[in-house]
Amino acid sequence: MDLFESATEESSARPLAIRMSPRTLEEYVGQEHLLGPGKLLRRLLESNRVISIILYGPPGTGKTAFARLVARRTKSRFVALNAVTSGLADLRKVFDEAAETKRLYQQSTILFLDEIHHFNKSQQDALLPHLEQGIIILVGATTQNPFFALNSALLSRSRVCELRPLDEKHLSIISDRALTDSQKGLGQYKIELSKDARTHLLKAASGDARTLLNALEVGALTTPPDDKGVIHFDLEVAQESIQKKMIQYDSTGDQHYDTISAFIKSIRGSDPDAALYWLAKMLYAGEDPRFIARRLVISAAEDVGNADPQGILVAVAAQQALEFIGLPEGRIPLAQATVYLACAPKSNAAYMGLENATEDIKKETSKEVPTHLKDAHYPGAKVLGHGQGYQYAHDHPDHYVKQVYVGNAAKYYIPTNLGYEAKIKAWLEHLQELGKPSDPREKIN
Repeated sequence: MDLFESATEESSARPLAIRMSPRTLEEYVGQEHLLGPGKLLRRLLESNRVISIILYGPPGTGKTAFARLVARRTKSRFVALNAVTSGLADLRKVFDEAAETKRLYQQSTILFLDEIHHFNKSQQDALLPHLEQGIIILVGATTQNPFFALNSALLSRSRVCELRPLDEKHLSIISDRALTDSQKGLGQYKIELSKDARTHLLKAASGDARTLLNALEVGALTTPPDDKGVIHFDLEVAQESIQKKMIQYDSTGDQHYDTISAFIKSIRGSDPDAALYWLAKMLYAGEDPRFIARRLVISAAEDVGNADPQGILVAVAAQQALEFIGLPEGRIPLAQATVYLACAPKSNAAYMGLENATEDIKKETSKEVPTHLKDAHYPGAKVLGHGQGYQYAHDHPDHYVKQVYVGNAAKYYIPTNLGYEAKIKAWLEHLQELGKPSDPREKIN
């Protein structure tokens, strides 16, 4: 820990989010999958050992706090750089000072490199020899997927740890500490945080502890106390402090189900404007975007279907893009997929065909696989007659041959006249005109 940081750490002029940074492992909130009992990073810290790591996760999840905690725990010298504003000259200075500290005091230097994905290949490569020699221990932080943003050589010398957004339980603990800690927090003020204000702050923070603490500080310091010195931190103050209006939305109750229902039905009803409205409401309220992406994929298959086979590709691409880039930019591919599906021609013929086939399976005796369709690739299959009489479709004109594929003549797939499915229907009708059944499951008379 450098002298400047040590001398100024308790200054009340520093932002609340920095003052409330955890000093001990016990104070660190969240990331139990990395720091829970028996987990690797916890074992390393408890044994006062550390390795170079890349912390990957959204803002406000504790990347910087963890780096400082590592330095305190291991009694290492701590140096922080931001890759956006730093270059090779800054790195060389850190390397020289780290080598000197190692030689004179046998003290390790932890280099916290924020936004490390902004370093180019040469800058990343400059870190390698100093990591190998143990001159520095790297703690890199990034909001981008490191497996796409960082060199493989750097990744091979580091352990990648993904930090997850804090849930409301974690944020609640952080909020309570900030409001009651009179030394580092806001405990010297008489703050009455209303239930509505608390709920709104926890949801609007969207897993970001820094956003939560900044809002608490702004609200507390800008709200005049009453004649008894009490600061009434109500919903209006919370909305102004975090610059986000509260909307009625329960992520596990009626609002959750009703809104997603309205969203899907708007897509099914080909109303892109309504669909975008419900999408915006869910995202604004903090709905899990992966839940929305999953429902888009389902809608693409159920409601658009073969009327536009590209629909499911767009939906899956949006889901993958969301996982790749995260929020807030992940909203954009979700919006694109929503509009595409809402504007696409609709058909549920494939889905209804499956439902009708399932009903037949439930009601009827299960049918045996025809002998000529059974697997004939194992020893003894010929003795049983399996595969005998099977005709290979690609050996016939139009790559189609009339033979029994199931022992009934039920018709499950009934294509519509909409979009691409109209072409499917025309092709099946063409086969009928040629004297070939459109349904290859029809029995040969």
